[in-house]
Amino acid sequence: MFEQFFPYEYAQSVFAIDYEKLYRLGYRGLIFDVDNTLVHHGDPSNDEVEGLFRRLHARGFKTVLLSDNDVPRLEAFTANMDVPYVADAEKPSTAGYETALKVLGVDKGEAIVIGDQMFTDIRGANASGLASILVHFIMLPGERRIGKRRYVEKALLALWRRSKRWHGRLGSIEVTEATTGESAPASR
Repeated sequence: MFEQFFPYEYAQSVFAIDYEKLYRLGYRGLIFDVDNTLVHHGDPSNDEVEGLFRRLHARGFKTVLLSDNDVPRLEAFTANMDVPYVADAEKPSTAGYETALKVLGVDKGEAIVIGDQMFTDIRGANASGLASILVHFIMLPGERRIGKRRYVEKALLALWRRSKRWHGRLGSIEVTEATTGESAPASR
């Protein structure tokens, strides 16, 4: 029952993911959520996000943004990035995920979804037969209010961590000093 909300893995942020490991595992397409995954809700893209996508593309990954946002929001967000998007995705509906796969031009086994919400991003990925990574949602310094859904997600994440069958399906995918030879990025 709860499995529909369980990710394959968890990371503190999109910047803490070991993309080299994902590449070695055969993933070639990355499907990203935008708000509270790449930037705080409603914020524009920034140098850090744009640099991440340049590195991913240089490594050979194909990327697409899958968002419930409208076209004007995503056009503005991608103004300085060469990243296609699927707007008004109505996640967790599988239609947006299927469109994202077509945009990427990869098979389901070669794509992975990265998002911050279990009820939309991860549930939709699972319903679509796609691997997924849940990242901790972005909060502004001093921000305290997170909403009722986030508390439920916190409880589901605790269940996932105790699950032998559903937890750790990719192995650890967070960047560490051991995987890079340098300090891991600070978590948000």
